[in-house]
Amino acid sequence: MRSRHPRSFETTQATIRTTVTVPIRFADGYSTAGRLFTFDNLVDSREHVALGLGRFAGDVRDIDGPIPLVRPHSECLTGDVLGSQRCDCGPQLREAVERIADRGGYLLYLRQEGRGIGLYAKLDAYNLQDAGLDTYEANRALGWRDDERDYTVAGQMLRALGVRSVALFSSNPDKARQLTELGIDVAEQIPTAVHLSAANATYLATKARYGAHLLDVRLEEAIAREG
Repeated sequence: MRSRHPRSFETTQATIRTTVTVPIRFADGYSTAGRLFTFDNLVDSREHVALGLGRFAGDVRDIDGPIPLVRPHSECLTGDVLGSQRCDCGPQLREAVERIADRGGYLLYLRQEGRGIGLYAKLDAYNLQDAGLDTYEANRALGWRDDERDYTVAGQMLRALGVRSVALFSSNPDKARQLTELGIDVAEQIPTAVHLSAANATYLATKARYGAHLLDVRLEEAIAREG
């Protein structure tokens, strides 16, 4: 498979633009503090941010200890902000912040709504799903690939942060493959939990079947428990 990463990545180096400490509090009461990083020279010119947590949340980043736990998390307005249960994005974000804060690392919040197709197209895909298509079939019907995301900016952000090796917090093997192509050593891949609801069971099963996500066995166990 030919790499989708733009050639400009080889010569374009992102730099940290600014940092600011932010308090974080979720609806369930969990709270922590993080350090938001913005960047210049990202190849797609979008406003992606990194959130340093745990020992990477301060003005001086503590590089001692295990390699950072890193989650590239794709923006999801419906799941992250509105609490929609059609996907598992909101619970994954909540889980990632606590897990990364405990170990130390970064959450990369990437502006890649709808697996890279954008918010409006994602909502169009939702209508097709309501008519009977699964999440991948709906993307294809709209003329998109199953997953349009390119993690070049994630590689740039990590390099700007001085990170060359990560423990990847994701069940998605494509994230590991792309980061490796971009010169980031994925020393370990840690799957997320299965955040199952009645509304997203079909969605999760489809991801496990077609997207080769590392959650198929645990998903079956979770469905059995729910049943």
